[in-house]
Amino acid sequence: MVNWQKKHILGIKDLTRQEIEVVFNLAASFKELSQREVKKAPALRGKTVINLFFESSTRTRTSFELAAKRLSADVLNFSSSTSSLSKGETIVDTIKNLESYHPDILVIRIGYSNSLYSLSQYTSASIVNAGDGANEHPTQALLDMFTVKEIKGTLEGLSVLIVGDIKHSRVARSNIFGFQKFSSSLRVCGPPTLIPYEFHKLGVDISYNLDECLPQADVIIFLRIQQERQTSSFFPSIREYVNNFSLNPERIKRTKKDCLIMHPGPVNWDIEISSQLKERIHPLILKQVENGLAVRMATLYLVGTQKGEYENTD
Repeated sequence: MVNWQKKHILGIKDLTRQEIEVVFNLAASFKELSQREVKKAPALRGKTVINLFFESSTRTRTSFELAAKRLSADVLNFSSSTSSLSKGETIVDTIKNLESYHPDILVIRIGYSNSLYSLSQYTSASIVNAGDGANEHPTQALLDMFTVKEIKGTLEGLSVLIVGDIKHSRVARSNIFGFQKFSSSLRVCGPPTLIPYEFHKLGVDISYNLDECLPQADVIIFLRIQQERQTSSFFPSIREYVNNFSLNPERIKRTKKDCLIMHPGPVNWDIEISSQLKERIHPLILKQVENGLAVRMATLYLVGTQKGEYENTD
């Protein structure tokens, strides 16, 4: 039996390659379980999982909720809009109050980067990061990598291109940290105003010309333009962004035939990717969603049991 040593999953940066592979192996088992007629396992029976989303979310919260229920955990969903936070309570006080219920796992999405490390001091529960500011979104990167490995058979030595709003993207950071652990080469592409200087220090190539990047890529991850996080204009207009950085029927001809084109969702069709390509690209995006459930089951199982293997029995 492989033991899992980490109490929390706060970022890909903190995980070793071997730990990521443990997640993948478990995710494969849980994906098979989800395809059965009876889709539940008793792995977390008696455990309590609280989803604390201090930022709005539908896809990630739903995925974590279903993942916990598939593992037979008791699940409580916390919404900041209807909580005491709207009455002035601090996030720390909220964590302390929830600690009184003795939860086993807290799944947290929060708008403040790197805040989960300090919040972990106020709870005995394990924490799984569902996205913290512009820092990391570890389960999204894990599901992206799991999907690539499932299709390509390996993550070794791939050329990975990440396109779009790099500045505000926790998905970009987590994918960079993750793919680099498998010796993949990383390149980011977008408007200069949306690629912070810090990315020069992360060992990635930087480009402002999408057309030059496309032919080399084995995997391309397009990122959503996060207009809700932009306090100023980072490019002259949406039209100019589309002209320079959107994937359209002409640009896709420059990619490799077996290139994987991915998106963490939700997609702004006709901004990041042309809607004319939806029939070709959407099936892979839906596979990412499917694999996200299996990966999140794996992460909850790992921190909830401290076991790195699951005996998949009927």
